[in-house]
Amino acid sequence: MVKEEIRIEKIIVHILDSTVGMPVLSDTEIDFGSDFADFIKEHIYKVSSGDDVRTCSFYENESEICQMLREYRDEDFINLSKKLAESLYTIMNSNVDIPSADLVIVRFRDRDHEYLGILKINLRSNYTHRTSAVGEGNANQIVKYKAVFPTESQRLTEAAIIRLSDLQIRLVEKKYEINGEKVNYFSYLFLKCNSSLSPKTKLNIVTRAIERVQDDNLDEYTACEAKMRAKCIIQEELENNGGFVVESLADRIFDEQPQMRNEFQEKMEHYDMVKQEVTPQNETTVRKYQKQCLYTDTGIEIKIPMERYKDSNSVEFITNPDGTVSVLIKNIEHLAAKY
Repeated sequence: MVKEEIRIEKIIVHILDSTVGMPVLSDTEIDFGSDFADFIKEHIYKVSSGDDVRTCSFYENESEICQMLREYRDEDFINLSKKLAESLYTIMNSNVDIPSADLVIVRFRDRDHEYLGILKINLRSNYTHRTSAVGEGNANQIVKYKAVFPTESQRLTEAAIIRLSDLQIRLVEKKYEINGEKVNYFSYLFLKCNSSLSPKTKLNIVTRAIERVQDDNLDEYTACEAKMRAKCIIQEELENNGGFVVESLADRIFDEQPQMRNEFQEKMEHYDMVKQEVTPQNETTVRKYQKQCLYTDTGIEIKIPMERYKDSNSVEFITNPDGTVSVLIKNIEHLAAKY
């Protein structure tokens, strides 16, 4: 989805505050201007393009929302939005850990596709000033507001973008405790849809599995060296190919270690990920693979850009006769200290 191509057509906001005891529903759409439209566009784009987004499908025979959307017409926009708000509020009102929010329902177009956005904007507390008249002058005070929207740079934790042509869902959500168990209530209870793993989650699963296999089979220093090599390989795949197929990545990392490769594959089979492609797009997701971060038992931390780590003229790891390790940083032209 291209942010500049998003065209907002309809917006309505409902207040879902569990302390009130009932949802405060709006009977009219918002007469929005360009500033608020840009604010909503930014959040739509972040929801649809982040690496924590998941592609989902409705359980058609169980989801009332699915049935409503199949019959949707634009003249039903306000009534549909109210039904969505009432359904979500019922869930929130029964589970106190789910935070109060404003529910923004938005109809928009992106190039040739029509979408419905369901944006649960959890309210935040913040401080502002207030001026009141006192006697013959003014009194300026600092007051705390409990119903403040997040900024454009902050990501929503619960939202869904639904393509109306085929009802495909792109979703982000956060687990909250329900009946003593952390649950993805937004997909499981509200929308009633299934979901795939997000690119960010897939990448985390792969890297944790590689680390676990290496820790279980190698001594401390050999495992550290193997982790650095594995991180270097992942970084190369992300930079050169935009991602990797899990099975092919395992061939590179465990090329001379068939037993470790089999252990890693067993872990991937548990998630049905052996043949899957991992293609994260967000810069913040892949940023940690652009540096090697080393921590010594003496309290020294070293961060090495990956291109320097791969250059033997910049960094060298030396195993000493007594089994300790030295890190030699070479060919430094300028050295600066920062406070």
